[in-house]
Amino acid sequence: MTLIKDILSWCLPQISAGIFATIHLCLAIAPAVAQTTAINATDNEYCFLPAAAVSEKNKWRSAALQGDPMSQERYTQITNQHAQQLQSCRQRSWLKTQALWLRMYPCDSRPGAVDELLDYAVNRGYNQVYLATFYAGQVLLPQATNPTIWPSVLATGSVRQTDLLAEVIKKGRARGLKVYAWVYSLSFGSNYALQDSRDTAISINGRGEKSWFAGNEGSQPIGDGPASVLFVNPHSRQARTDFSLLVNEVAKRKPDGILFDYIRYPKGQGGQSIASNVKDLWIYGEETRKNLEEMSQNKKGAELIKLFLDQGSIRPANIAPLDALFPEEREPMWDGRQAVVDELKLPPKNRAALYQKELWNLAVNYAGDGVVQYLSEAANVAQRSGVKSGTIFFPEGNRSIGQGFDSRLQQWPKFSPSMEWHPMAYAVCGKSNCIGEQVAQVVKTAPSGTMVVPALAGVWGKSFENRPAMELQLAEIRQTSPQINAISHFSYSWQEPASDGFRSTCRLNK
Repeated sequence: MTLIKDILSWCLPQISAGIFATIHLCLAIAPAVAQTTAINATDNEYCFLPAAAVSEKNKWRSAALQGDPMSQERYTQITNQHAQQLQSCRQRSWLKTQALWLRMYPCDSRPGAVDELLDYAVNRGYNQVYLATFYAGQVLLPQATNPTIWPSVLATGSVRQTDLLAEVIKKGRARGLKVYAWVYSLSFGSNYALQDSRDTAISINGRGEKSWFAGNEGSQPIGDGPASVLFVNPHSRQARTDFSLLVNEVAKRKPDGILFDYIRYPKGQGGQSIASNVKDLWIYGEETRKNLEEMSQNKKGAELIKLFLDQGSIRPANIAPLDALFPEEREPMWDGRQAVVDELKLPPKNRAALYQKELWNLAVNYAGDGVVQYLSEAANVAQRSGVKSGTIFFPEGNRSIGQGFDSRLQQWPKFSPSMEWHPMAYAVCGKSNCIGEQVAQVVKTAPSGTMVVPALAGVWGKSFENRPAMELQLAEIRQTSPQINAISHFSYSWQEPASDGFRSTCRLNK
């Protein structure tokens, strides 16, 4: 009786709609219908589809690629069924959202390639995909109609007209998947510096180093190569204009959201991983330095800011010449500063220490606030197109270390709570507790109502790169932060390295 009901549940709507040609197909595939409609009985905690259902769908997808309309019809029916089953499973699960980080390549423009990848996402219980849309100095837009300054991932030959971003969004939604565009935000790729008038937009520190000399970032995929790491100055109007154009173009495709990654400064190696002197900060570009000096409120303040940036510190020997240079002024002043009682009566050593501390805080906040403002401006571009946004960050990216700070200066507690917060809980300790602690820290800090979606790195079923299996990480988060009901998995390339390796290196026929 159950088998008959399953067959009728699929066949009768086809017949009533006048699709009489499908009657013989209905009879031929009746056992498969019964099998796929029984999937709910075998749902597991993470909403994986049974192997038999996956195999059946793969078979019909392959047949549909041969141009058989009946096979295409059946394949569509199965993908619709699986979309409904995924939605039902997620509604029952404590984990309402399970997202997958995914990068596309030119070979994914082959017929059926996008379908196969998105079917994989559904098969493994994911109901969202975070699609790499701007990374390593290239953008996932058709080169033929790409108005940005960056080259397209699909830059040559027959794929110049291909809009993979739009295709993934459309086909993802047909499978019940939300598709977010994942974009690097301050890492523009080294080719950006070669463009006309863009050199001034690059971040520069007090030693005259441009941001590609910050050291190996470590988080860059090997395939990108070190030349892909180039950070721009978040205060640069040119950089903001270029990035806003990109965000606007992505938003035209109406993704379910845009996730802003690399909202920070570079992470240096060794001693450069800590910013403890103003010359460690990436605020020495002409435009940036001018803005900082203009924060002074009198001539003494302007001179002190200049001395601080040039010397890296304020010295006791600077105090008497400063007073002599501007005898008509009392305390040096800049935005936000309040003079100390009897400040001018303090010994030069004490005054120098006072100004040093205050100017260091001014410089650090100026650098960090530039990132926050850059993010806010980009998010507003998305919002004007009706697309929500999220921000990706390291929970430890804003920590104080001794007398300094993490060189990334990622002041994520200042990010807007109206955006989704995606903390990268990538702690490595061989166990899950350090990952749970990172997530708990963000949950505790986030304003009430902020949607926190932790990003977890690893693979299912086994430890990887000294990280516990995904199941163990999820169990830890469920225990320590029970209010969390959404996570993302970094990444497809880690979980399926053979597939990602082939797709990233295969050659298309011209």
